[in-house]
This record gives sequence, structure tokens and C-alpha cells, in this order.
Amino acid sequence: MSRKSIVTVTTIGVLSIIGFILYPKMFPSKPERKILYWTDSMIPGDKSDHPGKSPMGMERVPVYADEGSSQQKTEESKSYYTCPMHPSVHKDQPGACPICGMTLVKKTVESEDNANRAGDSGSITLSPSKQIIANVATSVAKRISLGKEIRAVGKIDYAEPNFRQISTRFPGRLDKLYLTFTGEKVKSGDPVADVYSPEAISGQKEYLLAKDSYEQVKDATDLISNGAKSLLDESRQKLLRWGFTDAQIDELDSTKEVKPTITIYSPISGTVLKKNVDPQQYASAGEDLYDVADLSTVWLSVDVYEYEMKMFKVGQIMEASTDSYAGKIFHGAITFISPTIDPSARTVRVRAEFANPNGKLKLGMYMNTSINVKLPATVVVPATALLSTGNRQVVWVKKGDNLFAPRLVTVGFSVGNDVQILQGIDEGDTVVTSGGYLLDSESQLETATSANSTEPTDMK
Repeated sequence: MSRKSIVTVTTIGVLSIIGFILYPKMFPSKPERKILYWTDSMIPGDKSDHPGKSPMGMERVPVYADEGSSQQKTEESKSYYTCPMHPSVHKDQPGACPICGMTLVKKTVESEDNANRAGDSGSITLSPSKQIIANVATSVAKRISLGKEIRAVGKIDYAEPNFRQISTRFPGRLDKLYLTFTGEKVKSGDPVADVYSPEAISGQKEYLLAKDSYEQVKDATDLISNGAKSLLDESRQKLLRWGFTDAQIDELDSTKEVKPTITIYSPISGTVLKKNVDPQQYASAGEDLYDVADLSTVWLSVDVYEYEMKMFKVGQIMEASTDSYAGKIFHGAITFISPTIDPSARTVRVRAEFANPNGKLKLGMYMNTSINVKLPATVVVPATALLSTGNRQVVWVKKGDNLFAPRLVTVGFSVGNDVQILQGIDEGDTVVTSGGYLLDSESQLETATSANSTEPTDMK
């Protein structure tokens, strides 16, 4: 080996030894962090010597010696231990409740001062880390007008003003029926039945006699002619009241022949809903022969809940659809709102009128109805912000950094994911939409603790 090579090797070796000695001093290794204990920050005073889940079901996180020493000393100087079931119990050290044996939990002075700092009863302060763990989310209350769609199932029925009962006005035998089955169409003025009636025959004879008497004395004195004219008029009115038409009476005037059977004509165009008699049947005066209804206009009746009735008014447009005509939307106007409430179902009957010129809407057909109502503009918050706790409804409001206060509210209608707030929240307030129940529980616990902290029951 040459002299130059020996020098090179020697130099490398010396440098290696120097580096081995100096490197640890120049670049000291980072000491391993020491874990003091494991805890759930949502439970004050919760400590464990091993990882796992807390009584609330949350994963415990480690607390290191280098980050918790100064903070721990500060907290310990401002904290005490109490029983969740007996808030009057105060101790300086962790342990068990002397009353019920429950493990004491740690409380800080900061928690006790929440209400005084906030200025509102039940207010609490929650650190950013606790807000993350509690999944606290917020939203800004807005003043808007919501649109509510009310759906109901209705049933088609005939319009009562378009319904008639065709009956005889004098007793007699039904020699012939022109309408022979239910559902048959009839037009106004069409014949419906021929009736043999001795009374009708006598009425025709009486009219002819009165007419002959008048013809004989019409040129006599006014007293006699007026009396005969009055008798003729009364006879004619009797026939009209019995259902004789002007044409039938004019024919009787011209032919002077009494007809043994009288034809009854329909006073309405429509559909026979019910046939009540048979041929050769004897019908008494006023007996119903047919029930007929004009179905060119029909009624649709729906039952809506009692709390929804204030959103309906006469004249509103109602939409209706049915599976029988897929994709077809029928439109009608509300014409009647019942003044009474069904005592068993607590519903109100609402009726709309629909045009039915083609007869598509059948009696007894069920329809899916909807009506769009524009609600007055009010403060609106997400429905998740509303907490129902017994007989009160609460919304938590963020009043400042980490500061939250409960508000008792009066609610209106709910539409989708939004709810009307009639009282208790102002436009622009920041409301809590997630984690509100945890805030409410924490507030109640601190209120109970504060109420009992003045009692001289300190047990050590």
C-alpha cells in the first residue's frame, strides 16, 4: 500500500471517531413524551391509566406531562370535586360520594361563573375543543316567507244544487217508464213516465168545465165574468202545480179531450243516480221516481287537520290527481269550509268545486289533493335547532366566543327542514343546529350545582 493511501485511510478513520463523539451532542435525540393519564374532556375529572371509552362512550385521549403540568396546576387551584347526584357535596380530592358512593367528578370555577358572565340564566361557556367533540354547529336565523304544501285525500260527490228528485205530484199507476236503469242519461224536458191517474183526469175535466163557463159568460157583467175568469185561472194553476206543462194545457185547450194518462217530464239534464220504481207500480203523490244529478260540475271534499284550517280560505285553488289519469292535474276552487269540527278525528271538511264536462271525474272516486299556501314572513331556523324538553321549546343561541345561551321560543309551522319562530329569536341571531342537547344537559347540571353550592354541606 502506498504512503498516500495509508494517509487517506487514517484521515477517514479519525473523522469517523470525531463524528461519533460529537453528533449526539450537536443533535440530541428527542426524549419520549410521558403520558400522565387518559381522559374524556367532556367529563370533568375523568381519568384512567389506560386508553379506552369513557362512561359517555367517547374514546379517551392522552394527557402528556409536558403539556398538562402548568395547566393542571392552574385547573387544580380553581377546581373541586362534586357528585352529579348530590351537587351540594364538595371535596378537594377525587373519590366517592359519601351519600350515594358515586364517583365524584371535577368541576371548575369557570363553569360556576358562566351564568354571571353571560347575563342569561342557563348560559354556559364551552371551549373550542369541547365544541368539536360535541359536534356543535351553528346557523344564522333569517326572516323569510315559507311556502307550505298541504296534501290530503278527497272523494268526488255530486254538487247538491245540481241534484233533483223526479216525483209524481198526484197519485196514479205508472203505465210506462222511459228511464229504465241507473246511470242512464236524461235531458231537461225528456219524458220519464206515463201515469194513469183518476185525480189527473178529474183535474182536466174541471179545467174544461171552467173554460166553457168562462166562454159563456165572458161578455156578461164584470161581476159574473170576473168570477168565471177567476175559476178558470185557479183550475189552470192546479194543473201546473201537478206538473202539467204549458204545452199539455194548450193541447187540452185545443182538443178539449181528456187524456187518461199524463206524461211526466224531467226538470233537469243529468244522470240517473237511482231508479226507485217499476212499471205498473202504483205511486202515491210526492213519491220519488228517480234521483237525477247534473255531473258536469262535481264536488271534491277533503278532511284537513284542525291546526291546518287557518291556512284555508274560500277561493283558493286546489289541485287534484288520480292514478286513473296519470299525469293529469285537475283544478278546482274552494267553495266551502265547514263551520264544525269532527269530534273524533279532529278534522275540518273543506270542499272544492271542479268542472267535469267530459265526465272523467266519477262519483266516489278518490283523489290526491294538494294546495300551496304562502305563509307570512317570520324568523326561520333549521328544525334541528329546536329542542323540545317537556313543556318548553328551546333554541340555543351563540352570544360570543365560546358563549351560548338558551332561548324559550314560540314556534309556528314546520316546512321541510325549516321551522317558524314566532317569538324568542331575532333575525340575524346565530343559533345552534347541532349539539344543542349536550349544551342543555350541561346547563342544567351547572344550574343545579350553582343552586346548591351555597349550602354548608362541604364534606371532606
